[in-house]
Amino acid sequence: MNFENQLLISILKLTKDGPVLQELINKEAKYPAAYGEKLLRRLQEEGVIYLREGVVEVSSLQRLRLAVRALELGGDLESVSGFLNWKEFEGFAAVAFESNGYTVVRNLHFKHGGRRWEIDIVGWKSPIVVCLDCKHWHHGVRSSAAKIAEQQTERTRALVMSLPNPAAKIEFLSCERAKFVPAVLSLTFGKFKFYKRVPVVPVLQLQDFLNQLPACLDSLFFLIANGVKDYARDSLQ
Repeated sequence: MNFENQLLISILKLTKDGPVLQELINKEAKYPAAYGEKLLRRLQEEGVIYLREGVVEVSSLQRLRLAVRALELGGDLESVSGFLNWKEFEGFAAVAFESNGYTVVRNLHFKHGGRRWEIDIVGWKSPIVVCLDCKHWHHGVRSSAAKIAEQQTERTRALVMSLPNPAAKIEFLSCERAKFVPAVLSLTFGKFKFYKRVPVVPVLQLQDFLNQLPACLDSLFFLIANGVKDYARDSLQ
């Protein structure tokens, strides 16, 4: 592990519960104080951390950036993502959707076909409903993208087929021609960008995905509630 990566992981580990003293980060990373100071100052100049009077503070977005950077420098995906709280990962996604004019429901629970289902994030902006599965905590996004995409498609289809669903009191349920798009959010790039037209989106590219979604919608897999029409195309593996 190189020096910078060691420092990034130490920051992620120690800031899970809030700001931390710079000296504790140096100790965790096993750095001399002067060298740790130099690296931390550089990270601050790059906008990746806040460093004030010997205290390191990071926002949720900065923690995601630190994690992605650690992975780019060769960090282990499962270990790095283990330092991220699943709530901050989902929270970042929710804020991104809301800032783009979507109505957001987190952890949507519903029943269909004798089963209980859950979708991590549902974002609605007429006529689009994005059903997002947040996969940040293990290596499966790289090795099992096909299975993860298929499972999210199954969840999305179950939601559509459960409509009208009085248990899920959400505005989009009254929209007859809403287009339901299953998608997977990952911490970093995987083997697939799409699987059978289901997008697998790296978290730091979520904004680009939302910007392009209206124009690219017809090239993606989606379901229409009225008649449950399936618009899957051929696989893009």
